[in-house]
Order: sequence, then C-alpha cells, then structure tokens
Amino acid sequence: MKRIYLILPILAGFMFGSSGVFVRTLTQNGIDATTLLFLRFSIAIIPILIAILLTDKQLFKINLKDLPLIFVCTMCIVGLNLCYNESMNTLSLSLAAVLLSLAPIYVLIFAYILFGEKITSKKIICILLAIFGCALMTGVLDKSMSGIPLYGIFCGIGAGLFWAVYLMASKKSIENGNHTFTILFYAIIILSLALIPFTDFNQVTDLVSINPIWIVLFLIIHSTFSFALPYILSTVSLNYIDSGVSSIFMSGAEPLAALIFGIMIYGEIPTMLMLFGFILTLISMTVLSRS
Repeated sequence: MKRIYLILPILAGFMFGSSGVFVRTLTQNGIDATTLLFLRFSIAIIPILIAILLTDKQLFKINLKDLPLIFVCTMCIVGLNLCYNESMNTLSLSLAAVLLSLAPIYVLIFAYILFGEKITSKKIICILLAIFGCALMTGVLDKSMSGIPLYGIFCGIGAGLFWAVYLMASKKSIENGNHTFTILFYAIIILSLALIPFTDFNQVTDLVSINPIWIVLFLIIHSTFSFALPYILSTVSLNYIDSGVSSIFMSGAEPLAALIFGIMIYGEIPTMLMLFGFILTLISMTVLSRS
C-alpha cells in the first residue's frame, strides 16, 4: 500500500464534511429541500459521467435483475440527503456528521437480524462508547440539551440508517458485478427525473439572478465538491488501499471537517465535554470499522 493514496479518502471525508456550508447557504437563500436535492443530483451527473468515461465505458451496462438493488440504493440516497440536510440545518455541523457516522452500528444490527452475524463483546463496547460519545456531544451533561431540537437528532439518526442500508445494498450490488460508479450514475439519474415535479425552478431563477456567474459556479462546486467528487475519490482509493482503511480515514475526516467548518464559519464552539464526546465517538467507530 502506498501511503500517498491515503490522502484520497481523507480528501473525500473533508469534502463530505463541507456539505453543511453549502446546504445552509442555499437554505438561507430560499432554496427548499427538494429543490436543493435536484440541484445537487442533476449537476453531479456530469462529473460521474466523466469518471465513467475515463475509467471504463463498460460501466454503463447494467443487468435488469440488478434494478431492484439500484432502486433501493436510489431511495436510500434521497432519504440520506434529506435527513442529513435537515440535521445540518438544525444541529451543529459536527453533531450532524457524527450521527451520520454511526451507520456502521446499524449495519452490525441489520446483519445480526437478517443474516445472524455474530456481534462480539468488542463490538458491543464500541457501540456503547460511540452512543455515549454522541450523548456527550448533545450537551446533556452541560445542561445545554434544551437548545438542541429532537427533530434534528431524529433526522441525524435517520441519515445514519439510510446510509447503513445503502452500504448493504450497494455492497450486494457490487458483489453482483456492478461498479460503484454504475450504481451512483443510474441512481442520480432516476432521482433527478423523479425530483423534477417537486422542484421549484422559480427559486433557482431568483437565486441565479442575484449574481449569475458566481451563483452558477457555487452550485457546480456544491454538487461536485460535496457529493460527486468524494464518491469518485473514495472509489479510486480502493484501487490502491484496503477498503477498511479507506473507510476509517474517510469516516474520521468527515466529522472532523464538519467540526472545523462549524467553528470557523458558524462559531459552533464545543464545550470540553462535547469535544471529549466527539473524540470518543470517532475512536469507537474507528475500532469498530477495523474489526
């Protein structure tokens, strides 16, 4: 393994972690939830298309028997993005990112229920420590819990659940011979078409009219930088490093980036207990991912 390639999942994690800045900016400028998703997915088709053309044109092929799994992935992507966007708009960026990073816990639980996979004592300890870390991040021991809406917490948990199901469905699709780019390409095409009736194009027109060049550039950067490119980088990294290592670096970088952006841009300064909870959760999820 060449250590230089470790930068790819780290970059992917930081890019995912930046999404809160784009989501909040667009929301504050009058873009509703479904319109925001349409802009993110429809623009992302282009970089994913380029990635496939540069990788292998055969990736456009897909078996009809794999369509149910693609549909599940599609529904999970839209559910994940809707829930995550809402959690980022109502919670601190770092807490929203940490709640999303709990997805491996749900994967373990689903695997136990559906496939009877064993949950070891080590995994149980990691799960309990991660949950305790999240509790600390809410400020429950600082008596600041009243300022955190339960709606945002539930949305963050929902994002993690959708992410977990996506991971399981996409893994099964990959085992069937499909590539990550193939799954993502057809999923966002389906989503873009499905979201057209629910998209308020007047909102987009009003936003672009403020400053056409800069707004269009912002929308392109939003879709490419916080959605398409992280998927591309994390997928490319699997050609050079182990998938578990890639997952650990990306999962650690995303909440860290969200914490940094939250502090620098929105002044979301965590207390010492919150910061301890953040670190505890990251360590627990890292150990869990390794196992």
